[in-house]
Amino acid sequence: MNITVRALNRTALLACAPFLGIMIWLLLSDMVIELSEEAFPQPLTEQAPHPAADIEPASAGLDQAQSTASQTSQSIQKQIKLYNQTNADMAKISAMAASQAMRPLVIYDRNITGKLGKPARTVDSDNIRAQLFYIQAENFKAYALKVKLKSADAMTMTLGGDQVGKAETTLEAAKRHKAIAAVNAGGYADGGGKRYPLSTTVVGGKYATGFESSYSDLFFVGLNEQNELIGGKYLTKQQLDAKKPKFGASFVPVLLRRGAAQPIPAKWQTSPMRAPRTVIANYKDDQLLFLVTDGYNEAGSSGATLEEMQILLKRYGAVDGYNLDGGGSSSLVFNGKVINKPSDGQLRKLPTHFLFFK
Repeated sequence: MNITVRALNRTALLACAPFLGIMIWLLLSDMVIELSEEAFPQPLTEQAPHPAADIEPASAGLDQAQSTASQTSQSIQKQIKLYNQTNADMAKISAMAASQAMRPLVIYDRNITGKLGKPARTVDSDNIRAQLFYIQAENFKAYALKVKLKSADAMTMTLGGDQVGKAETTLEAAKRHKAIAAVNAGGYADGGGKRYPLSTTVVGGKYATGFESSYSDLFFVGLNEQNELIGGKYLTKQQLDAKKPKFGASFVPVLLRRGAAQPIPAKWQTSPMRAPRTVIANYKDDQLLFLVTDGYNEAGSSGATLEEMQILLKRYGAVDGYNLDGGGSSSLVFNGKVINKPSDGQLRKLPTHFLFFK
């Protein structure tokens, strides 16, 4: 039994001897065993791109963007230049068209002004152009006031003292309202120590004494909201309202319609035959013409006849003409001075006046 165990131990020792020898040799030797990097597993990470690979495309893109921006800028500059040039050309065309459009009006104005003669005085502003002319007829001396209204505030009609029943001279009215020119307006009727405007009278777009239907030879004349002369006989308030009167007064008779002289009623041919006169008329371009004649009295021996006023209106190219209150009422004020020679020796106090503003 002992022999068997000893034999087994010897056999095991002999079998392990080579391995023990190798281990001892490894421990005592300087040999180093190194493993390559490939022997170890690598972490799964994204591979960083090479910087040069990004710079080149980015640089090329930037160059392209700069080129595109430059081309766009040049295109915009060309468009702006073309736009400005087009605007300048259109402005020239518009100015030329406006000039051509105004040319007939300028020629027309030159013609009608030439018929009146050379203006003795002129007031020209953004608001109004008022020209004063002196006229020497065979039987009387007269004055013409040609007015171009350039704004809605260039002309109005006022009541004497701004109240119905009160009266003041045309000069007083002009000074009180600081008007550049003034002319007497409609007729009047006295009663109870007061002086009332005759028949239908409109001031500031409102009826001063209510509406009265036209009768006999009576008419209404004034301006509408477009600064156009309106006038004639109105049987109903609705008829006159349709004209949108801004202001106006009443008197007799109508002298001119569309350039044609109207029949003068027999009464007004002789009562009086001659007298100081005041007439309002218009032109085709809506300019206004006022004629005021002198007369030494109201007895019919001096001044102008209504037929002579019609002749003057037609000679000067007027379209529609209306006779206003005359005699001692005829008044023309220009630049703060009385231009005509009142037959009363002084201006008469009246209930209505046409005023013009610079």
